[in-house]
Amino acid sequence: MVGILDAQSDPRSSLCLFHTYVANKYPPVPTEPIERKPIDGSAMASVLARSNNALNVNPPTADNHLTVHGSDWLWAVTAIYLLAFLIFLAHGFVARHGEMIFHYLFGIASFTGGIAYFAMASDLGNTPVRTELNNGGDGSITRQIWYARYINWFVGWAMLDIAVLLLSGVSWATVLFSVGLSWIWVSSWLSGAFVVSPYKWGFFAFGTFAFLALAFHLGYHGSASARRIGSSKHYSMTTFLLLFIWMLYPIAWGLDEGGNKISVTSGFVFYGILDIITVPVLGFLFLVLGGSWDYGALGLQFTQYGRLGRKEGGVFPEKEAAQASGAADTRAV
Repeated sequence: MVGILDAQSDPRSSLCLFHTYVANKYPPVPTEPIERKPIDGSAMASVLARSNNALNVNPPTADNHLTVHGSDWLWAVTAIYLLAFLIFLAHGFVARHGEMIFHYLFGIASFTGGIAYFAMASDLGNTPVRTELNNGGDGSITRQIWYARYINWFVGWAMLDIAVLLLSGVSWATVLFSVGLSWIWVSSWLSGAFVVSPYKWGFFAFGTFAFLALAFHLGYHGSASARRIGSSKHYSMTTFLLLFIWMLYPIAWGLDEGGNKISVTSGFVFYGILDIITVPVLGFLFLVLGGSWDYGALGLQFTQYGRLGRKEGGVFPEKEAAQASGAADTRAV
């Protein structure tokens, strides 16, 4: 009785009695020590496994060939080109007065580039060719030559020619001549890439001469016409960027297909950077600057009202320009 009273008077004693009761009623269950298993390296490797198996599906057929890291880079360039195409396409729906000629041109160039880079990232669009230099002494070393690259240039660079020359206001004859020069340039380099002997440098010289002639027309005739219509500032900006990047292509060709001085992957890094600047970057520059251009002064009104216009109430700036020409000499270059 005294013990109970003492327990009631002392809270700490009551707590001890409660703990004793619980321990007797519910004894602890013995547990075994937990075995710590080492991390399975194979499982981690499967999580981090590469998802790019393009070279397994389409194995290389040349000694100097594309690597997995090179394919990863090409997939990134493919994504940039296709994203640029979607941006050009979407921006065309909000173009001022339906002026979409530059959206069309850069859309074609970026879509073509996206398809070409998709093929190259998949290790397609190439063929093995024996190299002239660094060929092991007996000419038995082969290198992947990518004809898909030249298809991209053949289509895309023509669109770039048309875009910058439309900004300058030159005649359609000058535009067509410049496009023809770009086709000669690309075709000559493609022919030289497949030649094993030193004669490849002859094709390289022909193509480079075509490029220099093209650069002359863009820099001389295009600049003169742009000054006449008041678009000289933006024309000089866009043309300087294009010509500066184009001047680096002969260096890349000499190191890659021509001289076999760098690996296929290194060549793709070089070409990829140049291609991104010439199409997506230049195209975005056109979109930014194009909002302030006077399409009437550029002679591009047909992109607003259609090639023929309406019979009544239509706008026919060609007729107005002919009537207002007077005695002024406006000979196009």
